[in-house]
Amino acid sequence: MSDEFCHGSGIAQAAHAVALLAAERAERAEEQRRADPQVLRAVIEAGFARHFVPAAHGGAAGTFAELGAAVATLGAHCPATAWSASIVASLARMAAYLPEAGRKEVWREGPDPVIVGSVSPVGRAHAVDGGWQVDGTWPYVSVVDHSDWALVMAPAAAGEGRPRPRLFALPRSAYRTEATWSDVGMRATGSNTLIVADVFVPDELSFAAQDLLTGQAPQGLDGCHAVPLPAVNGLFFALPMLGAAKGALRLWSAHAAPKLRSASYTPGPGPGRGFYEETLARCSGRLDAARLLLERVADVADRDAAPTPLETVRAQRDCALAAEMLVDVVDRLFRASGTSGHSTTGPLQRMWRDVNSAAGHVVLQFGPAAAAYAGRAAGES
Repeated sequence: MSDEFCHGSGIAQAAHAVALLAAERAERAEEQRRADPQVLRAVIEAGFARHFVPAAHGGAAGTFAELGAAVATLGAHCPATAWSASIVASLARMAAYLPEAGRKEVWREGPDPVIVGSVSPVGRAHAVDGGWQVDGTWPYVSVVDHSDWALVMAPAAAGEGRPRPRLFALPRSAYRTEATWSDVGMRATGSNTLIVADVFVPDELSFAAQDLLTGQAPQGLDGCHAVPLPAVNGLFFALPMLGAAKGALRLWSAHAAPKLRSASYTPGPGPGRGFYEETLARCSGRLDAARLLLERVADVADRDAAPTPLETVRAQRDCALAAEMLVDVVDRLFRASGTSGHSTTGPLQRMWRDVNSAAGHVVLQFGPAAAAYAGRAAGES
């Protein structure tokens, strides 16, 4: 295992320039509560939207390790931009599960449309001739105001059978948005509400959610599409947190450097040199441990063989555990930065807010992940 995510080719290298631009515009984006258009354009030009698009449609069909390096680079400067880039990449991977005619429609003009969405089955759908009528409201859809397409999930009724969840691809003209995003962290993700009012969706723009959950991608696609969503879903939300923790450690280290470098440092009323030494060692160590967990998730997903059931639930456990560790790292650094480090004009408080907000995502909750892992591991012991 390397000491960093594999940086591979273009996307990880291109992320550095995007990260600097995002940092420059982060404060304004927070005020606007949505992604800065120029930053999002840079994200797309860097290759995030096309990273998991099938090669047959002009995409990169890239690896999870490459995405990990790129998202962490963004997160060290602007976690909200990293989150947005990660979501755009994730939804494009999901859209690859559409039938061929649907994929051709989504990527008709190239591999870079901004696809957003939600896999919360909160809408409604019923079968009609040639497709489905879809209706519903999906909250917390990141980057929705900049989107070209949306992929949403709804229980779909067909005949007398029990409704089964399906995903539906909708062009921008088929939905509207409502500004509802008010969270204290991840403000610049613009995670507003998406509203669909009784829209017809043809069969070629829909697929069964079970295919995504089990990794049953259409034949002829690339290896990155044959990975079950539960084996990698947490990765897309934990990677921005990893970047944020790296950024927070960098910021705190600059603050603590005079105290750590001076052999003659004697504190006033504050903590002594040992406090800063222990904070640096503990936080950097826990950050490394979280990174190694996430690297393993990516490495397993990038293998030729599909993840086993045990590897899938272990990935869920590892992402949730890494998220807890990264929150602890950033919380410790924030407390150890003192009053001067808590200024609203400084970037450390943004890292702190964004990490704690990201950790609240449903896929990063440790309890359900622990139950799934324990149930599988006990059965295989």
